[in-house]
Parts: sequence; structure tokens; C-alpha cells
Amino acid sequence: MRRGFEVAIVLLLLSSGCAARGRTSPVRFTNLTPGAPVAIDATLVRPAGAGPFPVVIQLHGCAGLEPHYYRWAGWLSERGYASLVVDSFGPRRVKGDCLTGPDEPPITARFDDAMGALRYLQAQPFVRPDRIAAIGWSQGGVYAMAVINGPSLERAKQRDVELPAVGFAAAIAFYPGGCTSLIDERVIRPLLVLIGGADDWTPAATCQRMADAMKMRGADVSIVVYPGAYHYFDVEGRELTVLAEVENELKPGGFGATVSYQTAAAADARRQVEAFLAKHLGQAR
Repeated sequence: MRRGFEVAIVLLLLSSGCAARGRTSPVRFTNLTPGAPVAIDATLVRPAGAGPFPVVIQLHGCAGLEPHYYRWAGWLSERGYASLVVDSFGPRRVKGDCLTGPDEPPITARFDDAMGALRYLQAQPFVRPDRIAAIGWSQGGVYAMAVINGPSLERAKQRDVELPAVGFAAAIAFYPGGCTSLIDERVIRPLLVLIGGADDWTPAATCQRMADAMKMRGADVSIVVYPGAYHYFDVEGRELTVLAEVENELKPGGFGATVSYQTAAAADARRQVEAFLAKHLGQAR
């Protein structure tokens, strides 16, 4: 199983071009699920030099790991940030088909994975332990928000999760699911949300309401809505199409979502991410 993971990572890195832009290595850490911890695989991408580096923990969407995440890791490495690309589905044998099924992990599992990744990184000598951010896409986006959300952290403590003493410094969510569930809650660290105005899977209007409500309660939340952009607007090579077989409660029949790469939105999103990380993790390079 471990050997298969390493081979898969090599193939993904080669297809993404990341291998030439950062030092990569497979790692394994234990998540923080109380009483039933799970060994989670991940890929660490480090810039040149000894560090210590600020780090971004990457949380994938419902389709699982894709080359897209390693392109982001390479991009971050060029700017002096290390990345940990977390694989929440591989160790659990989740299909990554964006359908609810018997292999679906508990709703708290990916939160526990992210916190396990945080604890693992904070013990590494090349990491700045107080300068670690979470970034997530779609399903991973709601977990990126959850790890800095005050009520989510309190609920984790009630489950007896042993949270690291120093938490995440900030979070970024690309077209996140779950904005509805957080409208009445409040993040305690800076949050950046990036979403397409034409997204018919995770609607921008819902995330805008969440951001506005949180800001009214004093949270440091920024949201950028890209007019006409769909889900996956930052995924190079994604042609305009409808994913007919993915679950989507907003569609008649409960299936289907429009996706497409959008050059201008993707370019601005990179600028937004770079400025946000420089402000909240420190200028890495």
C-alpha cells in the first residue's frame, strides 16, 4: 500500500511539473481522531534551503488528489513556502467520485487529518510552527475554514481531540462547500475565500452571506467573487463542461455541476493568495 502511494505521487508530480520546482518527499503522520487514530499519507514539498519555512497544508476536494494540487505546491515552493499535500482518501480507500457512499469517512475525519498534519509539521525543525496556514478546495475548503472556526474548535475539544497548543495562523478556501453551516459561526484567524460568481455547485451568494455575517461579528474575513467564473476556475486544462454524475443538491435530480478554468480569475487568485500569505505568514522569500 505504501509503495503504491509513492508510485502514484511520482506520477502526479511528473504530470504537474512540480518535481522540478521543489524538493518532494512522501510522509506519513497520524491524525487526531480520539481513540481511533488513522495513519494519513501526504507529500511534502520544500523550497531550497534549510528553513525554517512557513507552511501551507493543502486539503483536496471530493475528487481526491489531482495534479492541480501539486502545481500549487510547486508555485508555493517558488515563493518560499513549504507545502504538505494531504491525502485523506487514499488511506481510507475512498473512491473520490463526489458521491455519498459506504466508504465516506465521518464528517469529523478530515478535520482530524488537518490537525494531525499541523501537529506533525510543528515538530519538524525546518518549519515555523506558528506560521502554518490551511488551504482547501471545494470539500477541502470547508475543512480549511473549520480549522480556524471557533465553534468547530470547541466541538473538537468536546470530542476529546487533543488540539495543538498553537493552531493554524490563517486559512484560504477556494469555492468551499459548507458556507451555509458556518453563517452563524465565526473564524478566529484570518480567512480568504475565492469563488466564482457563476458557481452552481457551491454558490458565491451563500459564501458572501457567511463572510458578511462573520465580519459583522468581528472576524477577519475577505471574499473575492469572480464574475462569470465556475467551480474549478483555477484548474488549468479544465474545459467548460458539466460533471453530470457528481452529487449536487442544488440541481434538479440532485446531480451535475458546471466546471471550467478561467484564466483571469486564476491569475488574480494567485495574486490574492500570495498577498494573503505574505501578510499572515510573513514574507517567505
